[in-house]
Amino acid sequence: MLIFSAELIGTMIVIILGDGVVANVSLNKSGMKGAGSIQITLAWGFAVLLPAFIFGAASGAHFNPAITLALAIDGSIAWSLVPTYIAGQFAGAFLGAVIVYILFKGQFDATEDANTKLAVFATSPSVPNKGLNILSEAVGTFLLVFAIKGIGNAADLAPGVDKLLVFGTITSIGMSLGGLTGYAINPVRDLCPRIAHAILPIKGKRDSNWGYAWIPVFGPIIGAIAAVFVFSTIPW
Repeated sequence: MLIFSAELIGTMIVIILGDGVVANVSLNKSGMKGAGSIQITLAWGFAVLLPAFIFGAASGAHFNPAITLALAIDGSIAWSLVPTYIAGQFAGAFLGAVIVYILFKGQFDATEDANTKLAVFATSPSVPNKGLNILSEAVGTFLLVFAIKGIGNAADLAPGVDKLLVFGTITSIGMSLGGLTGYAINPVRDLCPRIAHAILPIKGKRDSNWGYAWIPVFGPIIGAIAAVFVFSTIPW
């Protein structure tokens, strides 16, 4: 129950702050509209950092099914815990997206562009190319998981420094690769808010682009599994 609660609340915080910054800088009548990509990438890093400090001791602060599956594959967590982790992550991501909609409803109503509204919830490629798009998500997640495993090898880190290094990793991935596909690097970060977009009564919304939705689900899973496999082959 502790793991489920930690992953639910932690993932909810990630999505409130992560999708929230996209709404904050892109929707009409937002006081920070136009702030741009630097604010988005930094805010997404902080969106993970905050709940990681809160729930790191409780669940390991995965907030990401790709990480959970990869850590189960390499034996870091028991397979019996995987459904609990993922259930919490799915529920938290969906609730976080609903909260963002409620908070920004006036701004959604004032925004005419349907693509901008979808972009608050879900990622999309700047150049549609399924092969390269899934590779981008896989490479970004590979870097994230490989860094997490490597940070775990670092000796004598002061308490909390590991979480700051993960913040730096996420921010770096966003600033370097984010322009390709929006760097979901987390299946529930994209899928659950996309479901919320489809269900919620958002004024003037478009379809939820389900033809692309599988890429930010399977790309991160492929990248995370590759990362733990490569990491395990290195003779540390």
